[in-house]
Amino acid sequence: MFKNIFKKNKKEEKKLCLCDYKDIWTKFCFLDESGSLCDPKNPFFTVGFIKCSQPYFLQSKITYERDKRNFHDEMHFNKLSKNNIEFCKWALDAFFDTRSISFSSYSLDKQGEYFNKRFSSDPWLAYEEITMEVLKPAISSNEIVIVIADYITAPKEVRFEVNVKRKINNFYKRLAIAGVCRFNSKSNDLLQVADLMIGAINYDLKLSTGIIRSGDKHKKRFLSYFKENLGVQEFVSGFKNKAFHIFVDKDVKQRLPLNFSDTVSEIKEKRPSS
Repeated sequence: MFKNIFKKNKKEEKKLCLCDYKDIWTKFCFLDESGSLCDPKNPFFTVGFIKCSQPYFLQSKITYERDKRNFHDEMHFNKLSKNNIEFCKWALDAFFDTRSISFSSYSLDKQGEYFNKRFSSDPWLAYEEITMEVLKPAISSNEIVIVIADYITAPKEVRFEVNVKRKINNFYKRLAIAGVCRFNSKSNDLLQVADLMIGAINYDLKLSTGIIRSGDKHKKRFLSYFKENLGVQEFVSGFKNKAFHIFVDKDVKQRLPLNFSDTVSEIKEKRPSS
């Protein structure tokens, strides 16, 4: 199923050697997740990442602005409040203003047919495989990426970092991932910006499917600002342009109200092309 999520160019890939270093792009992927795999009350799970070749540009902007505003709190979608929303909106603007940066995500329903058929007995396998299948299509033939992932407390037998690197490199039969390392997101602003976006996507799915009725005003305000920047009305249908690829599994759409499909059709007719 995942193989059809993102279609890759099937042209023959040029084999690169280390001596071709001038032709190889080295990029960073800052990966985070929204929604606990072990929480039955939270049915949606989203994995997403920011990809860029020079994290310094966005990181330095945020660091400068933090010092300027004397703002040193963690940016976290679930912790949005009147005290931090303006800075979080500024950080989102900084992301959109940064060149050569992109975002990809995948959302699925943990109570859906696909998830339960494949992952119901092993949530850690689910996290690992979903992460790999989201990363795979984002790695071009001339790229080697380094994955910086948010830290999650896991059983000792879980070897997330080792498995993701080994399996993706075996899949491509080359060095596609140089390494995977997990950090506490409090120590990394790009992980925090990724959290804001995937948190907003997950929240929009809950609102669209009626899991959340009224919602938190600060989260809804940030979500509206995010959608306004992208020029979209909802995320349940997914979204794709040059810098964004937001995929939502069909099982999520099964939860939609009966009249929602008509609303989506109206929205798409009014939506400008990307």
